[in-house]
Amino acid sequence: MKKRIVAVVLATVLGAVCITGCGSTQEVAESTVQAGTEAQTTQAAETAATESTEDADQAAADEVAALIDAIYVQERTENTDKQCADAKAAWDALTDAQKELVEGENADPDYFGRDTGDASKDDPRNQDEIGENEILVVSFGTSFNDSRVADIKGIEDAIAAANPDWSVRRAFTAQIIINHIQARDDEHIDNMDQALDRAVANGVKNLVVQPTHLMHGAEYDELMEAVEAYKDQFASVKVAEPLLGEVGSDAAVVNDDKKAVAEELTAEAVKTAGYDSLDAAKEDGVAFVFMGHGTSHTAKVSYSQMQTQMDELGYENVFIGTVEGEPEETACEEVIKAVAEAGYTKVVLRPLMVVAGDHANNDMAGEDEDSWLSQFNASGKFDSVDTQISGLGGIKAIQDLYVAHTAAAMAEK
Repeated sequence: MKKRIVAVVLATVLGAVCITGCGSTQEVAESTVQAGTEAQTTQAAETAATESTEDADQAAADEVAALIDAIYVQERTENTDKQCADAKAAWDALTDAQKELVEGENADPDYFGRDTGDASKDDPRNQDEIGENEILVVSFGTSFNDSRVADIKGIEDAIAAANPDWSVRRAFTAQIIINHIQARDDEHIDNMDQALDRAVANGVKNLVVQPTHLMHGAEYDELMEAVEAYKDQFASVKVAEPLLGEVGSDAAVVNDDKKAVAEELTAEAVKTAGYDSLDAAKEDGVAFVFMGHGTSHTAKVSYSQMQTQMDELGYENVFIGTVEGEPEETACEEVIKAVAEAGYTKVVLRPLMVVAGDHANNDMAGEDEDSWLSQFNASGKFDSVDTQISGLGGIKAIQDLYVAHTAAAMAEK
């Protein structure tokens, strides 16, 4: 820009030289120097102003990133409510350009900026006036509003409809997600301690806890520890089974819960893909890949058991994978290899998860090169790779399975 301004000035001066003649050469030269100096000064001022503005924008964005990172934690403190409010207020004060600059250890523009649906359609189920009988539905949670409504609220609504004489309340085990929802949408969801404190304060005598977790994994263990600390404050406490029921000793052990989930998930995936049957999809070269989370917990054998269950049902074109690649045979590259070696040319990816949240939208169907969608496409082994972003909790038959688990827990002596 500076060179351009000087060039324009020089061109103007040369033109003046041609017009005025040699007699004014000295005056023209002096004018040239002055004009060039003024142009450089103006350009320097503009550059400094631009740099100053950019620095201010980045500083404002960095402040918001720090506030987001401060609430991206698993522990709730006496400052959490204020921190959530401060983070949102600071975000709202940013310009659109500044919002794009937000980047921290966990912070990014999507934290507040991504549209995940209408939070007002959800029910945090954190009301008092519970009564003596409570069913506490405990979920890991999701910040994706549409999925929370369809999957978690869907399960809670089904349990409430089946038990009209009981109050149904909610707790999430992921404080990180609770904070995200509170900061972004001003929706307040109880964690386990808050929910149990609420039950005690409301005089609940009979408590039934229904986990929506997939299995007896780490989240389930934490839930049980929390319940154990409060059990003496209720007349009775019963904990229902998670979705897949008892884990079993090895990969060959399956049960009725795993069979029901395998059948219902597969049927829903086949219908959504537009096929009349799994066999019809197979004849068309389609394989269904159900992606779970994966875990280093001993319960990881549950994923191997789900593959065993699919095999026992004769679902040859159904494969189980996990984000974490635990068990090892469920890692993305291993699943790609298995599907390709079986001769399938088309793939449908769908989550083996209660909610279609971050893992389904990003790890499975995201645009980044490490998403499952990207890796399957990059392998060059398949003609098409499609995704179905739907959680298990939105399937009525799965909701009914949770209702049955709750009823079984209530019936225990």
